[in-house]
Amino acid sequence: MVTGATSLSLVRDELFATMDEAELSLEHFIAERENGSLLQQAVENLQQVRGTLKLIELAGAELLAQEVLQQATDIPTGAGSERDGQLSAVSNALHVLRRYLEIVDAHRQEVPELLLPAINDLRQAGAQPVLPESFFFSVRLDQTRPASAASSLNGDAWNAEVKRLRQMYQVGLLGFIREQNIAASLKLMSRAISRLDGLLGNDPRARLCWVAAAALEAQADGQLLPRKARKALFGRLDRELKQLLLNAHYEAPRHLLKELLYLVALADSRGPRATQVRELFSITPLPFTDHLLEEAYQRLAGPGQAVMRSLSSAIREELSSLKDQLDLIERGTVSTDGLANLHALLGKLAKTLGMVGLTSAGNALQAQLPVVTGWIDQAPVEPEQLLKLADAVLYVESMVASLERGGRYDSRPPVAQPGDEAMSFANHQLNEARIVVIDEALGGLAMAKRAITAYLESNGDKLHLANVPFTLQAVRGGLWFLDQPRAAQLVGACAEYIDKQMLESQQMPSEQMLETLADALTSLEYYLEGGAVLRPETQPSVLDLAAESVRALGIVLPSVALSPA
Repeated sequence: MVTGATSLSLVRDELFATMDEAELSLEHFIAERENGSLLQQAVENLQQVRGTLKLIELAGAELLAQEVLQQATDIPTGAGSERDGQLSAVSNALHVLRRYLEIVDAHRQEVPELLLPAINDLRQAGAQPVLPESFFFSVRLDQTRPASAASSLNGDAWNAEVKRLRQMYQVGLLGFIREQNIAASLKLMSRAISRLDGLLGNDPRARLCWVAAAALEAQADGQLLPRKARKALFGRLDRELKQLLLNAHYEAPRHLLKELLYLVALADSRGPRATQVRELFSITPLPFTDHLLEEAYQRLAGPGQAVMRSLSSAIREELSSLKDQLDLIERGTVSTDGLANLHALLGKLAKTLGMVGLTSAGNALQAQLPVVTGWIDQAPVEPEQLLKLADAVLYVESMVASLERGGRYDSRPPVAQPGDEAMSFANHQLNEARIVVIDEALGGLAMAKRAITAYLESNGDKLHLANVPFTLQAVRGGLWFLDQPRAAQLVGACAEYIDKQMLESQQMPSEQMLETLADALTSLEYYLEGGAVLRPETQPSVLDLAAESVRALGIVLPSVALSPA
C-alpha cells in the first residue's frame, strides 16, 4: 500500500473538500453559538479528516487533526467568550493544516516538526502540557561518554569552584531568557557547563554536563532561535544541576538528554563537543535547519518578521527621496509642485511610522507639516526651519534603522518630543561613540584570552603575554572613560595578575588558576557584550561574578576610587 506524502494526491480533493466543510461549519458556529448542529457537523468532518490522514499515514498531520478534533469536541453548544481562545486556536490550526498539506502535496516531503507550534497552541488552549521540540526526533540514549581527565580540586576548594560556576551559568541563563545579547549569554553558560564537566571528570554525573555543553555549543554555532521551549530547557538544566551536585548517585532524566541532543542534531555544529557527541550517539543531520523551519512556519501561519524588514526598507527609500527634496530646497531650486510632493510624503511617512509603532518618529514628521504648508503658500524658507526639518529626518532615519538592527546595545534613539530631535540624535551619536569604545574593549579582552590560551598550550612561553598587560590597561582606560570604575578596577586586577604571576614569576600558574583568570575575563566580556555599560540595570550581578573570580586568584580588591590612579 502506498502511504505518506506520496499517497496524499490520491485523496487530496476529497480531503480538502471535507476540510472546507469543517471550516465553514465552524465559522457559522462562531457566529451562531446556540446552533449545536453546526458544531456537530464540524466535528463529524474533522473525524473524517483525521481518519483519512491516519489511513495514508501522515503522522504529523494526523496528530494535528486529532488535537483539532479533541478541542472542537470539548467546546459546548452556546459557548461564551471564555471559549474564544479555543475557537481561535482550532480555526488557526485548520488553516495551518491546509497549508501544510498543500506543501506536502507539492514537494512530496513530510516535515512534521512544522506542525508542533500549531499543535502546542491547541494543547495550551485546552490546558494540556505542550509537546517537546524533540517529539518527532529519535535517538538511542544508552551511550557512555569517553573517559576524561580527573579534576585536581577536592573538598572545600571543589565546592567553592562549583558554586561559582553554577552562578556563572545562572547569570548567562538570565541574559538568554531576557534575550540580552544571546551570543554573550550562551558563551557564559557554555563556559560554566564545560568547566563543571571538567571538575566532575569521570564521575557518571558528568554525562549531563557533557551533553549540555554540546547543546549549548550547537545553540550558539547554529544561531538557533531563543524559543520559549529552549529557555525552559536551559532553565530546567539549571534545576537539574542543583540535584546533580547534591546527589552522588544522580542520573539525568532521559527526556532532558533527548531534548539536548535534538539541539545538537538541529544545528549540525562543527564544534569539538557537538562533533564528539554527534559521533557517539550516531546523530545524522536533520533535513532542515532551525531558520528554515521558522521561515516555513511563517509561510504556514501568515506574515512574519520579513514583512517588517520589507517595510523598513521601503521607509528608507522614502526617506532618501525626502532628503533629496531637502537638498533641492537648500539650493533654492524646488518648485511648488515639489513642495506639495514633500508635504504629501511627510504625511504618508508619519502615518506609516505610527502603524509600525514608531509613534515619536511619526509625530516628529507630523509637526513639520504646517511649516511645509507655509512654504507652499509662498512663505520664505527660513534656514532655522529647514534645519529643524533636517533634524527630524535624521531622527526618523535612526529610529527606522533600529527596526532592522535589533539593537545590540539598545541602539534605538530615545523618544523625542517634536522640536527636540536634534538633542535626541546627538545623544544617539554619543551612544554610538560609546559603542565604538566598547567594541575596542571587547577586542582587547578577546586578545588577552587568546594569549592566555597560547601561553598555556606552549607550556608557559611568556612571549605570548608580552602585550597583554598593556592591552588590558588600555581597556581599563576605556572603561574609566565610560564611567565604569568597578569594571575598570577588575580589568586592572587581571592585568596585575598577568604581570606579577605570569610574566615576572619563574613558576607557571596552575591550569586551574589560568582557567579562573579566563573566567574573570569572560565575565567582563559578557558584561560589555550584554550592553550593561549602556543599560547597567540589566546586569547587576555580572561584575560580582567577575569579582569572585578575581578573588579566587588571590587578589584583594580595594574600594573603587572615584577617578583613575
